[in-house]
Amino acid sequence: MKVRYSLALGALFGAPAFAASLGASIEVPRLNVAEYHRPYVAAWIERADNSVASTIAVWYDVRTKTNNPEGEGTKWLKDLRQWWRRGGRELAVPVDGVTGATKPAGTHQINASEGSAAFPKLAPGAYKFVVEAAREQGGREVVSIPFQWPPTSAQPLAAAGKDELGGIKLELKP
Repeated sequence: MKVRYSLALGALFGAPAFAASLGASIEVPRLNVAEYHRPYVAAWIERADNSVASTIAVWYDVRTKTNNPEGEGTKWLKDLRQWWRRGGRELAVPVDGVTGATKPAGTHQINASEGSAAFPKLAPGAYKFVVEAAREQGGREVVSIPFQWPPTSAQPLAAAGKDELGGIKLELKP
């Protein structure tokens, strides 16, 4: 009898809690230019009033220098102007699970579950997934994808950049 109750309680409390999630792919296009530098990229969720609900990812130059353990690249984060003005300046980098090194040309994946450090619980409503890229000796571009939270079914959404960003895909899962 005790074993049966133990198994039932173990199944009840040991089952994982399934939270809504967000998956995104961000394409950094290969550019044929004389002097190419990898872009700094920020991806975040923005509320209807344009305030930042959560920073999902920030890719910047994290190489350490002798006198700068956080990397010299942090001083250039302000070149991601929209993200910086809306909340990036308040982020103390590096942030585990959010910040990382710049990415080479190609498609890069981001996955986050609601309730994680990068993706806190969101109130129901209208939001935008925003991606901004800025490149030294290059341009700056912002791409956004509007969505409703929480999702009622799996939703693949997409948008495309023109210069500094390629295809941006967002998949919301309940």
